[in-house]
Amino acid sequence: MQARRRGYAGFAGALAALVAVAATVLAMFLAGAPRASAAALTEVTGFGNNPGGLRMYIYVPDRVAAKPGVLVAMHGCNGWAPGFHQGTEFASLADRYGFVVIYPQANKSANGMSNCFDVWSNEALRHAGGSDPVSIVSMVSYALQRYNGDPERVFATGFSSGAMETLNLLATYPDVFKAGAPFAGVPYGCLGPAGCGDKTPQQWGDLARNAYPGYTGPRPRVMAWHGTADNVLAYSMLQEEVDQWTNVHGLSQTPTSTDSPQSGWTRRVFGSGQVESYTISGAGHNLPHTGMAAYAIRFFGLDDGGSSTPTPGDGAAPIKGVGSGRCVDVPNNGTADGTQVQLWDCNGQANQQWTRTSADELKVYGSKCLDAAGTGNGARIQIYACHGGANQKWRVNTDGTITGVQSGLCLDAVGQGTANGTRLQLYTCHGGANQKWSRA
Repeated sequence: MQARRRGYAGFAGALAALVAVAATVLAMFLAGAPRASAAALTEVTGFGNNPGGLRMYIYVPDRVAAKPGVLVAMHGCNGWAPGFHQGTEFASLADRYGFVVIYPQANKSANGMSNCFDVWSNEALRHAGGSDPVSIVSMVSYALQRYNGDPERVFATGFSSGAMETLNLLATYPDVFKAGAPFAGVPYGCLGPAGCGDKTPQQWGDLARNAYPGYTGPRPRVMAWHGTADNVLAYSMLQEEVDQWTNVHGLSQTPTSTDSPQSGWTRRVFGSGQVESYTISGAGHNLPHTGMAAYAIRFFGLDDGGSSTPTPGDGAAPIKGVGSGRCVDVPNNGTADGTQVQLWDCNGQANQQWTRTSADELKVYGSKCLDAAGTGNGARIQIYACHGGANQKWRVNTDGTITGVQSGLCLDAVGQGTANGTRLQLYTCHGGANQKWSRA
């Protein structure tokens, strides 16, 4: 095994270093801060059980979706919820897509730092233990009930201390949070008794699993960001986060793909997208930069502007095979990444409702994209969390064919099949009826 990476310098040292950058980061957030529409940030009192003594601020856009997703967005140490609201792009994205944003206000102090989220106490590190995580889950429950929110679309994000709490929430409440995007954080448990020292992926993974003993349900997806010039929380922490959450998901620590979505960014995707990491060349302890929030919102699937089960009235409709008269279908209403699509009798259910987006995606359930698992003849067609890749972009042509932007090949019913259960693939376009489709 290769030499392990440099560990975290320690809790006290990190908190002391954070003091030096807190004012700079706050000024960065407020300078040129994006402004929302007529909607305003509002404080909510009496939102439920609040053992952490946190304050709750909420942003509800003017045009909230009928069944909105809920995003928890958390500031760093020495930060303020209103400042994080003003200085990040989550509210403007909520205006565009109709989801609700909760901005908790932290109040813990340690080593000269104030307004830090608790990610070190025994109470905070275990499911239903108390402190800040319980308070934040109460805020989520309030928002879901008050705004008829979608419990299948609850997510967390944050910077520094807020990034740490993001992963803390994913570990302690995997039944509540479906994904998280920490910006400049550390792995779950790093500031607890286990410390941030040298650990194997298995050891990191065990820490996260043990946060909720007995839990056997699905684990949240993770999109972690870190700058290479971060002098407060070492850049090596990004790999420790990757090690932890790939292990939690039972994945290899070797990425399945690596690319550069923007200049200076390196994205690594692990497994079928359960874990992503973003290395930002030259960036310090000052994330997220402009444009990064949009990537997180897409990773969450909050960029569809509606519920997780879109209806034809929302722009979703079946895709029917001309040769078969059957619809493109996700078997058994499956939602797992990698589920291969098929032909099936048209039934009007959500697993047959596809929305064509302005990004040339074909979405089902609001957050999963029609995805090509390769570029050659016979490549399987599946659903996969939307990530903006060329293998998830499709041209719907006037001759009835649907071609992959990356491959140039046609969406094809295998073996010119027409029966229920016929799988779909990529194949050289030949004009056959098994490659012709209509929006029913």
